[in-house]
Amino acid sequence: MITRTQIPAVLDHPVYDATGSKIGEAKHVFVDDVTGQPDWVSVRTGLFGASESFVPIHDAALVEDHLEVPYPKGKVKEAPNVDVDAGGHLSAAEERRLYEHYGINWDGTLARGDADRDRRADAAGLAGTAGTADARSDALAGDDAMTRSEEQMHVGVEQREAGRARLRKYVVTEEVQQTIPLRHEEVVVEREPITDANRGAALSGPEISESEHEVTLHAERPVVETETTPVERVRLRTEEVTDEQTVRGQVRKERIEADLPDDESDRDR
Repeated sequence: MITRTQIPAVLDHPVYDATGSKIGEAKHVFVDDVTGQPDWVSVRTGLFGASESFVPIHDAALVEDHLEVPYPKGKVKEAPNVDVDAGGHLSAAEERRLYEHYGINWDGTLARGDADRDRRADAAGLAGTAGTADARSDALAGDDAMTRSEEQMHVGVEQREAGRARLRKYVVTEEVQQTIPLRHEEVVVEREPITDANRGAALSGPEISESEHEVTLHAERPVVETETTPVERVRLRTEEVTDEQTVRGQVRKERIEADLPDDESDRDR
């Protein structure tokens, strides 16, 4: 069970369920109107802490730097909605709905409250302590303390379209060159003297005559052909890159000053 002296250690600290799942952040502690003991804690849940759910604090425990409650995360997030800013007080109807949601006997709670009233007639004298810890209840409304509030800036992120990329295939013509060897035939005139070996062939024809002899020359020429060959596959994909950006905003804060007579100021110092 959380005591009044532990309230500052609860506020603005994480709240976990019994399985170790984080539910949210503790924002307000509501105390019993008569006993002044912590009764409920409101847990800010959802995106950017947009909603608050109430959890009984009777069986909760402080574990290191967080509060642990014996209820599953889903049970807490499904708790009946309560207007936290409606005067800082839970009505009987709201409290009954919360007790029913968490399976707590409402009649037993009332009987316990009556017994506490008999035992704790001086509970109202403790109201100022809980008030400094931002606990809100009718038990705290009758004191002379002034509550100072501040605005807090919560910065989140949203995903939006930043542009589009596409693949487009088109054809271009390029000039290419390649050097290759080409062979060709050339005429070479050979002369040989008359010898005993070729004399017979030399004297086989007429002594004096005219004649022609033709030789076909051959040459290689380049032949160009093209073929289509796949060279690579191209696709688009996205990857996530994290950058840092400084976000500035304005928040309002309340300040409290005391105007005291000079003699009282001297005594305070």
